[in-house]
Amino acid sequence: MPVHVPSSEDVRVYETAILYPSPMNQKEENELLKAIDEIFTEAKATVILKDAWGARGLAYKIGGFEEANVLVMYHEIDPSTIKEIDRQLSILKGVLRHLIVKPVKDYDIAPMAGRLDQWKEQVRVDRETRVREKEEKKLKQVVEKAKRAPAKSKKAAADDKPKSTETIEQGVDKLLSDDLSL
Repeated sequence: MPVHVPSSEDVRVYETAILYPSPMNQKEENELLKAIDEIFTEAKATVILKDAWGARGLAYKIGGFEEANVLVMYHEIDPSTIKEIDRQLSILKGVLRHLIVKPVKDYDIAPMAGRLDQWKEQVRVDRETRVREKEEKKLKQVVEKAKRAPAKSKKAAADDKPKSTETIEQGVDKLLSDDLSL
């Protein structure tokens, strides 16, 4: 999605993140979302994008909840109404936390909810690639080491042939005679 430019000089683009309890029954959730929409409608805000991220684990418990549904919204709003929107979201029953920020200039407004699965898949592919590259590197090292190892000479290869009993006895006798002469 391209960068959003406000429709007039009287309004600015704001990003609002809202956390509300998970799990929450469907009726309560619909009522909460309707109340949130009413707050922005009363402020004459224009919705640019509504991005429901779904349930996410929290770093710490908020209001006794370890999980919360995340809703990120982008609106065109008159800056003079932000304090009132902030106040109303603070007292709205069912909202665990909220944050309203003004995105930086030329911020690309795009839905992020579906990108989590893409990110997880990319992490998996990257991990598999690193493992494969590590195995290939190890194999290459083994091949290089094998190439550097000196090849057995013909004499050494001849020594590897089975010896006759007579040859072995002569070798043993020679060793024994050398030991006796010491």
